[in-house]
Amino acid sequence: MRDQDMIKTLLTGTALAAILTASIAVSSPGHGDGIGELGDAAQVDRTITVEMDEMKYSPETIEVESGETIRFEVVNVGRAVHEFNIGTRETWNNHRGEMQTMMREGMITARSINHDRMMEAGMMHDDANSVLLEPGETGEVIWIFPEGGEIGFACNVPGHRGAGMEGDFRMGHDS
Repeated sequence: MRDQDMIKTLLTGTALAAILTASIAVSSPGHGDGIGELGDAAQVDRTITVEMDEMKYSPETIEVESGETIRFEVVNVGRAVHEFNIGTRETWNNHRGEMQTMMREGMITARSINHDRMMEAGMMHDDANSVLLEPGETGEVIWIFPEGGEIGFACNVPGHRGAGMEGDFRMGHDS
């Protein structure tokens, strides 16, 4: 009986830990809090196309309103892998180590993404606030903006943000 009780306790604890982990993952948009949240495609207020080229975005500054849901159509027109990541300097700095590991372990190279290696390592880079694209690829991020804050977008591929691949959201005022 005692072994059965221990097994029940262990299974219950494991289930609770899994539920807690899942709830944290769902409530956090990935790579930072306070930067907004995943938007619903049916609630998009407008679509903005963002092009990523060698160490720059176009546009570099985007006007947004708090509560606005924007679909970012992100196009990599450059010759290298680039990322569009909504966040802050703090979230990007915290994300740096993961991106360096991905590069060092061959999950990403200058021009390609090895999705199989990413899956094997459990580093899928599938956060709602970010898209990582090979040259010529298009992706999207649907995002709801919070009230205020110093939020921007950057490429966290090693060396890219340091070379100036960063943009700003200018928070407008509701009428």
